[in-house]
Amino acid sequence: MKTLVICSGGMDSITLAHKIADQGNLSHILTFDYGQRHVKEIDFARDCAADLDVAFTLIDMANIGREFTGTALTGDVDVPDGHYQEASMKVTMVPNRNVIMLSIAYGLAATHKLKRVALAVHGGDHFIYPDCRPDFIEAFAKMQKMALAGYADIDIYAPYVNASKADIATDAKALNVDHTKSWSCYKGGELHCGRCGTCVERREAFDLAGYADPTVYDDPDFWQGVVEKVAS
Repeated sequence: MKTLVICSGGMDSITLAHKIADQGNLSHILTFDYGQRHVKEIDFARDCAADLDVAFTLIDMANIGREFTGTALTGDVDVPDGHYQEASMKVTMVPNRNVIMLSIAYGLAATHKLKRVALAVHGGDHFIYPDCRPDFIEAFAKMQKMALAGYADIDIYAPYVNASKADIATDAKALNVDHTKSWSCYKGGELHCGRCGTCVERREAFDLAGYADPTVYDDPDFWQGVVEKVAS
């Protein structure tokens, strides 16, 4: 099952790339420049492909991303601080992002005669992002079977779609993934900010998995108060 992985350079997709490489099935890493403010994540995806010795493709969608206003990732909206379970995080949604990326990924996989497209959506994404939910994955897979009928037969692989980010951290620990080589922070500063939703979720996941977080944060203790607030 030679596989293309959509890899942002973040903790989840870097772990997934290593998981598939460990199975002997990784053939290609694909990432996107969609005008995201944390564009530095692309370098982490590229380095992952080099470390795992597989093909790397960068698709430039920056002109498209600039048209997606009103989102904190590509527009002039501030990235909020807090936990992913807070409604304020919905400003980080880029409409149709996974639809667009998956469509391109399937086309590239068909071109290179690969058998699977993999992405690292997980259960923690469901609250905010409708295109990370199981019913979306199932519907998209069905649509692609129709779109490529008679030309290519490609499966979708989303092993974390019903898992938590802590489960991903547990996988990373088992696979000895070096997460100094992944980037999560949506603010895209010199260091992980420690305050945005992705930083809080990353720090919490490592803690729940009992896996020492190697990440250097500007605000390393912020996550604890946020998690306690959500739990209460």
